[in-house]
Amino acid sequence: MNYLSTRGHPDRKRFCEILLEGLAPDGGLYLPQTYPQVDTDTLAKWRALPYNELAFEILSLYIDDIPAADLKAICAKTYTAEVFGSDEIVPLRELEDGVYLEALSNGPTLAFKDMAMQLLGNLFEYELARRGAELNILGATSGDTGSAAEYAMRGKKGVRVFMTSPDGRMSPFQQAQMFSLQDENIHNIAITGVFDDCQDIVKAVSNDLGFKRKYRIGTVNSINWARLLAQVVYYFAGYFQATASNDKPVSFTVPSGNFGNVCAGHVARMMGLPIQTLVVATNENDVLDEFFRTGVYRVRAAVDTHETSSPSMDISKASNFERFVFDLVGRDAARLRQLFVDDLGLKGSFDLSADPAFQQAAERFGFRSGRSTHADRLAMIRDTEKRFATLIDPHTADGLKAAREQLVPGVPMVVLETALPIKFAATVVEALGEEPARPKKFEGIEALPKRVVQLPADAEAVKAYIAEHCD
Repeated sequence: MNYLSTRGHPDRKRFCEILLEGLAPDGGLYLPQTYPQVDTDTLAKWRALPYNELAFEILSLYIDDIPAADLKAICAKTYTAEVFGSDEIVPLRELEDGVYLEALSNGPTLAFKDMAMQLLGNLFEYELARRGAELNILGATSGDTGSAAEYAMRGKKGVRVFMTSPDGRMSPFQQAQMFSLQDENIHNIAITGVFDDCQDIVKAVSNDLGFKRKYRIGTVNSINWARLLAQVVYYFAGYFQATASNDKPVSFTVPSGNFGNVCAGHVARMMGLPIQTLVVATNENDVLDEFFRTGVYRVRAAVDTHETSSPSMDISKASNFERFVFDLVGRDAARLRQLFVDDLGLKGSFDLSADPAFQQAAERFGFRSGRSTHADRLAMIRDTEKRFATLIDPHTADGLKAAREQLVPGVPMVVLETALPIKFAATVVEALGEEPARPKKFEGIEALPKRVVQLPADAEAVKAYIAEHCD
């Protein structure tokens, strides 16, 4: 399996090369040259597999430069009941007729990012040991990616983590999860700005090829194909739990800010998983909803990025959106560069409303979208607790609202749960008047000593900090 850049760089690379690399040399994102196809016989064989074996089967279609026995052992080590709380790993619960919640938040940091990050940590450690090399991971987080990465990488040999986050824009619990870690290989950098500033810094550093090579910079953000690939697995697992046979379509609703989670669903659908609709659920930062309604992709400035009660989706530049648009325009790299480098870079937007390709977003690729407000989230949290005795976090509430707007009789709708409610306690308290349950291991976490440095929204300042702590 070879991988190409969405922006047309001539090099073709193997999985383990892009695992440690992040962005392509031309600033594009890596995708497989073709999506492996899965037929009904294969689905039938996979249906009864435990999660770790299903992960191995799917990953092995994309990874042919790690021996099969080693990859199987990595999957078995990663996806265990001890780490994820149940044998199913991602158990499915039916809320009401045709509406399901897929639990993705039972990992070490109580968020869906653990599903991929735990695998990524083990893959990094394996490949770095095989090469006798080290890696400095630079990441950006709006809340959950950072803690998931740090918990997955803490203590890993040959790995340092430099995680940027928007200063003061995460929930107190999210900040405490990250900043309380005292491991020497973990570095937290609070950036004066919003998440998009952090993301821009990561891309700027990754595009400085000299610096990237000198300091062996890698990434754990969803621009890293390995992380997105790991997320493909739980779409198959959710499908199998929601159906009794492989001739029944299922739809998924995905709370989305950076488009990585739902992009994994797009990959699963392209592989042949019978997904009828992929519903992109957004909050007041509705850049993605605007695109799927109008065909216009318009990035917001930092000052126009709302601070909301579902903060992990307070994003106006969806990094993984480029992967989907590459497929949408027929994998035409020149057209992709025009949209993302010329139009988006110079004007801050591009318009596909008159392009026949835009109609394919829904017709060929199955995408729909929805938008929520703070009032919607509160109402959905109250309703779900009252009717189903189920407590959900505000991002999952965004998902449930959008899901109910897109229901089709006879087609199960699976909503991907994104985090446990304790991570966003203030909103839950506002909705219900009481604190959500807190796992014992996180009791008193907000009072622990913090280890974090504050820096301006400047890539050069971040590079200087990395250089200082790598020399």
